[in-house]
Amino acid sequence: MDGADLFQLGTGLETGAHAEDPSSLSAAKDIFDDTREDHFIRRDGSVFAGTHLIIEVENGHGLDDEARIQQAFRDCVTECGATLLHIHTHKFSPQGVSGVAVLAESHISVHTWPEIGYGAFDVFMCGDADPWRSVDVLKRAFTTESVHVKELRRGEGLVTDTAAA
Repeated sequence: MDGADLFQLGTGLETGAHAEDPSSLSAAKDIFDDTREDHFIRRDGSVFAGTHLIIEVENGHGLDDEARIQQAFRDCVTECGATLLHIHTHKFSPQGVSGVAVLAESHISVHTWPEIGYGAFDVFMCGDADPWRSVDVLKRAFTTESVHVKELRRGEGLVTDTAAA
């Protein structure tokens, strides 16, 4: 067995990944159990898995600074009430940074084009975490008021309150 074999489906890696046990899958009626850590969101008469914000930072400063981006991720996690599991960033040459903060509630990701002051952020959170609180954090972190946001409700319509009864 060579090292490449270890990467098959994440098996045997120290990532926490494991094969899904079909007998452990919950029925739809269990989705709203308050003891579940990955509970669905109910808002405005809708039921959905999580809120995914597409955040575009324009005229931003510091978008080529890997440490600044990592700190912005940490500040977003704290402000939104999320749980940070891991941060990984990569600095490109001559400029630009890509990165992801893996959360218990999902993730925050970015790719930047500092030469034009642009950062493309995704903030996706489920449960009680509030991704909308990340918008002001990003404005402060990159000293701009020019931020545009689109919201997606992930998994909307897949589960209803009546299916949980």
